[in-house]
Amino acid sequence: MDRGTRIRFILFRVAIVLVMVVLLTQLWRLQIVEGQRYQKLAEDNRLRLRFIPATRGVIYDRNVVLLTRNRPSFTVSLVPAELPDPGEEELILQLADLLQMPPAEIGEKVHEGRLKAPFSPVIIKTNVPRDTAFIIEEQRHRLPGVLVEIESVREYPNGALTAHQVGYVGRVPGERADEYVAQGYDLNDIVGLTGVELSYEYELRGVKGSRIVEVDSRERELRTVPGTEVQPQPGHNVHLTIDTKLQAAVAEILAAGIAKSKAKSGVAIVMNVHTGEILASVSLPTYDNNLFSGGISAADYQRLQEDPQRPLVNHAISGTYPPGSTIKPIFAAAALQENVVRPNTRIFCGGTMSVADKYVPDKYWTFYCWNRYGHHDVNLVNSISMSCDIYYYTIGGGTDWFRNPLGLDRLERYARLFGLGDRTGVDLPGESQGLIPNAEWKLAQPWNKSGEPWVTGDTYNMSIGQGFVLVTPLQILNAIVAIANGGTLYKPQIVHHITDADGNVVQPFRREIIRQLPVNDEYLALVRRGMRAVSYTHLRAHETPEHLVCRLLLEK
Repeated sequence: MDRGTRIRFILFRVAIVLVMVVLLTQLWRLQIVEGQRYQKLAEDNRLRLRFIPATRGVIYDRNVVLLTRNRPSFTVSLVPAELPDPGEEELILQLADLLQMPPAEIGEKVHEGRLKAPFSPVIIKTNVPRDTAFIIEEQRHRLPGVLVEIESVREYPNGALTAHQVGYVGRVPGERADEYVAQGYDLNDIVGLTGVELSYEYELRGVKGSRIVEVDSRERELRTVPGTEVQPQPGHNVHLTIDTKLQAAVAEILAAGIAKSKAKSGVAIVMNVHTGEILASVSLPTYDNNLFSGGISAADYQRLQEDPQRPLVNHAISGTYPPGSTIKPIFAAAALQENVVRPNTRIFCGGTMSVADKYVPDKYWTFYCWNRYGHHDVNLVNSISMSCDIYYYTIGGGTDWFRNPLGLDRLERYARLFGLGDRTGVDLPGESQGLIPNAEWKLAQPWNKSGEPWVTGDTYNMSIGQGFVLVTPLQILNAIVAIANGGTLYKPQIVHHITDADGNVVQPFRREIIRQLPVNDEYLALVRRGMRAVSYTHLRAHETPEHLVCRLLLEK
């Protein structure tokens, strides 16, 4: 062997040795140095964290009548990262045929899921028929990435009767996704969207369980890894203050009143004057919250949204209206407390009242009582029983001869003391604030481009609950309740207590006082006397729209 050949042979041997050293070094690095990391990657490739949904708590009325229940339902989901490539389009076509869905709709959901979280299941369809769910499960070997899961669907036995109080549930709303995810929710979770379902979401939701499962290449579960399962904790049960039987009776009476007065909508609320418990609350028209169970159709939702009477809105707490004569007992109590009138102070009502213009000589403004013939001599009790507008114009804004009226500042102060123009704090979402106006408010309004100041006519209108004043039905009821109970303004409550899954009370009912009204007991008693004087006979003789429902309640 010549010298050149020998050198090449030595170099070849050295190269082989170097290659072996490199291979052994790489093997050592993979097996020893990074062995645990690669083992974890391998485990992650076949292990999945599966959450176990918690049973949502149910809602009862005050007599333990079930207002919600959970019905098992099948849901088909799809994991975008597990779809075959090629073969994705064919799989989507097969799934669309089984679910009777447009393939484009499934494709769009897959695309969105792939962008957000490719390894998380994307819900394709809920409320899948049982037979269809079984067929999909049997064909899982041909549908990699497709999951069939059992979910609970909320049902509402009383439907429209308690829809505004109970509310409904749905998927996490997209516009609040970040907020819910930060609280530990998954984007596919069911959450309360309105009513008690929303305001008591934390109590009703429960705590999810979890387990780690081993899956095959088609995402089929093979086994649960021992020691990894954490059991879910069921949600608490919420007991309302509502009496369903009373609710039904009030709904019937209100519907009759609406029909007779040819109105388009109406509200009736019954409250315990000593506790603030809402025993019945009806807002008509209403809607059936079962429409939202498992997802409402686009046509049904559009119909509800476009209805001019807004049946989805709980007008008892969200609608704002001029209170009209219902505000008069409040200002009667204010006038007595402020020594504007005495119990026997008499004011003449001839049906109209003329007031001189402050700025234009010999010009007079005429204000009318609802009774064009007048009520003649009226004292405080009569002013309430006959709902005399002239009396309240006089004590509210004054006249040439009555120079110590309540005036705007005191009208505003007492209205707010009785809870008007402020949310009551009832444990339902969507409560409106209402409006108790003042001079500064009027000047700041965009429509008041001329800068017209507050005038006496504005005060007169405010004195009879008209003009700019707006309140919710619950606000005005709560104010009247405070008069009825002797001066305690309670926070209205729709939930009585909360129990755990075993029936143990975890949150008892407690009365909550907003404030004690600064009105003497004797004055409140006098106001109550005037309210009681609005007798059945008087309602028949002088029936106005606001009296109609009162009479129907008396007849019932």
